[in-house]
Amino acid sequence: MTMATLYLFVGYPGAGKTTVAQIICGATGATHLWADKVRQDMFGNPTHSAEESAHLYTHLNDQTRELLRNGHSVVFDTNFNFYKDRQHLRSIAAEAGADVKLIWLKTDRDLSKHRATNESHDQPTRLFGNMDTQDFERIAGHLQPPRPDEHAIVFIGQNLQKTEVLKRLGLT
Repeated sequence: MTMATLYLFVGYPGAGKTTVAQIICGATGATHLWADKVRQDMFGNPTHSAEESAHLYTHLNDQTRELLRNGHSVVFDTNFNFYKDRQHLRSIAAEAGADVKLIWLKTDRDLSKHRATNESHDQPTRLFGNMDTQDFERIAGHLQPPRPDEHAIVFIGQNLQKTEVLKRLGLT
């Protein structure tokens, strides 16, 4: 039996995280825990409040723990832009004996901002429409780049190619 893998993401809103998540899920059959979709399902018209987010991430962390314990790989599709959050998920994976792959979508900030704040129309990866510029700046300003010992796999999100993503992640 293959070891379960937890895929985590770092990157600005609009960097290409959900696109890469969908590629991984399609190739591996991993469970896609897409925070935006789960938030929409749980709250209908979400407020993105701290209380709502705490409830959402407790739920997603519990789901991740259960799936990994049962040998299922998980693509946890959200911004893990804080080192402490990445470490918390690593500890959940370690408890389950699962591997962790950290993917850093190191996409140009201006391109990411444009995608997140102006290009949501007809984009299946942008569930909540165009992001407010102030929200983008707040999230982008708090990004803690992966440390060398995190061994992040870096992608530039300007031109993501399925074959390259799968090859770099060792999935081909």
